[in-house]
Amino acid sequence: MIVLCILGPTASGKTDLAIRLALHLNGEVVSCDSMQIYRGMDIGTAKPNKEEQQGVPHHMLDVADPSEPYSAAQYAAGASACIEDILSRGRLPIICGGTGLYLDVLLSGIHESGEHDEIYREELAGRIKHEGLPPLHAELACVDPESASRISPNDGRRIIRALEVYRTTGMPLSKHHELSKLLPARYDALLLGIRFGDRTVLYEQIDKRADRMMAAGLFAEVRTVLEQIPPPCHTAMQAIGYKEFAAVLRGEISIETAVSQIKQSSRRLAKRQMTWFKKTPDIHWLETSGAGQTPSLFEQALQTIAAFGCKQSGSRIQKSE
Repeated sequence: MIVLCILGPTASGKTDLAIRLALHLNGEVVSCDSMQIYRGMDIGTAKPNKEEQQGVPHHMLDVADPSEPYSAAQYAAGASACIEDILSRGRLPIICGGTGLYLDVLLSGIHESGEHDEIYREELAGRIKHEGLPPLHAELACVDPESASRISPNDGRRIIRALEVYRTTGMPLSKHHELSKLLPARYDALLLGIRFGDRTVLYEQIDKRADRMMAAGLFAEVRTVLEQIPPPCHTAMQAIGYKEFAAVLRGEISIETAVSQIKQSSRRLAKRQMTWFKKTPDIHWLETSGAGQTPSLFEQALQTIAAFGCKQSGSRIQKSE
């Protein structure tokens, strides 16, 4: 049986395509988004609501509280259980999202990246308190430039982990990720990626979606999340939209500045996602020119499935013999 994966940058139309394919192929969607796992963080993560889901079952949404740190290994364990359940009921799992690390760990597992060094972690945490994050991020850029380019300069938890991996193994975290991709695949996966011939069209879609999120009440949602007891963890607060509006609530920036930063951060995220996926082997790319092109993407997806050597058997797809 085939596990279908829909990949691509933020705001590219992945969710719409996955839902349409699920309706056509008797499938269920398994989210592969590192922020949609958090309960109550709906608008800013572009989590599809019940109406948008069109009756298609969705999995790996709302599986953790914002106060909980969440790892790729936890995601892989939960998503694998969902996939096995979907397959056992004769339906097609459709993995949909833009978190490349989560997808890699789900499909191939994790290459051993060393034991935790609590003393070193405490040392780094102490340095953050006294020096701030920029010096540590700069240090990471020296030993592991690829990881530094992917990790936000404000994400202390991931910076510490990347430095810890290098300290305990002598190998950059990015190299461990590369080796993880060489592990035997857990699933027979068909990867469909969405890409734009003109990147400015994607950026326009990103800006329009940010405006829609504002109109839908993103600022109020962030306020609600921040008022929770216990408060959200650092991981959750790295979500685009939440960290910017948290700064508004602290009186550090204006709402207008926050919206501008949200759009800019989303464009940077899209670049990082495409950089990650370009290094992922065996992606079959679907070309789009922007909004209103979902039917074209849908037809391209069906053609690719057929060209991959798959056939539809009843309500499922499987490899042709």
